[in-house]
Amino acid sequence: MQNPSLLSIRNMRIWYTPDTPVLNGFSLNLASNEAVGLIGLNGAGKTTLMRTIAGLLKNFRQESLLFKGSPFSFRDKDFLKNRYIVFAEDRSFPYFTFREYLAYAAASYSMPLPDVSGLVEGFQFEKYTDTLLKELSTGNLKKVFLITAFALHPALLLLDEPVNGLDFQSAEYLYQLISGYRQYGTVLFSSHILESICLTSDRILVLEQGQITKSFITKETKPDSIREALRP
Repeated sequence: MQNPSLLSIRNMRIWYTPDTPVLNGFSLNLASNEAVGLIGLNGAGKTTLMRTIAGLLKNFRQESLLFKGSPFSFRDKDFLKNRYIVFAEDRSFPYFTFREYLAYAAASYSMPLPDVSGLVEGFQFEKYTDTLLKELSTGNLKKVFLITAFALHPALLLLDEPVNGLDFQSAEYLYQLISGYRQYGTVLFSSHILESICLTSDRILVLEQGQITKSFITKETKPDSIREALRP
C-alpha cells in the first residue's frame, strides 16, 4: 500500500530574473516516510528548489501546493516546524557553539532539548561541541547541522549535497541515518555522488531543463542506467 502524500508541488515556476526561470513547469510529489534522491548536472536548479521549499526565495508561482493534503505556503508556521534543511554550505550563527545552536533550534521547533549523544559519537564530533561555529572546519560545520537535523526528526528533511566535506566514516554514518529515517519522516536530498543516492534512496529523480524528466525505483535500477540519464 502506497504511503500518503506528504508534499505535492504542481506546475511551479521559480526565477531570479523573470524572463529566465530556473525551474519551469516543475512538479514533485513526496510520499510520507520515504527517501528520495535528487540528481542533476551543475546549474540544474537543485539548490534553488531546496531554498524555495525552505521558504527562502519568493520569486515563484505554482498551480497547487499541498502539505499532508492541505493547501499551504512555505512560510506557514506549521510547515516551518515540520521541515529542516541542511545546506551545502552554511556559515550562519558563527558565534554560537554547537550546544547553543542545538538549544536554539530545539526551542524554535517547540521541542525539548534532544539527546544527541549517539549522533555526536556517530559523527565523531565529541571534541567540538563547545567550539564556536566560526572556528570549525567545513566538514565539522556540516556535522553541526546534520546532527541537529536528525535530532529534530522533522516530517520533511531537506539535505542539499549532505556528503560534501565529510570524512569517510561520517559519510558512511550519514548513509545509515538517511536509510533509517523512514521511521520519522521523509528525506529529500540532492547529491552528485551516485553512491550516496543508490545506497539510501527509495526513488531517484533526475532534474534537468527545469523539470523532473526521469524517475527511478532504486532497487530496480542499476547505477549505470542512472549515469546514462545524466549524460548531456
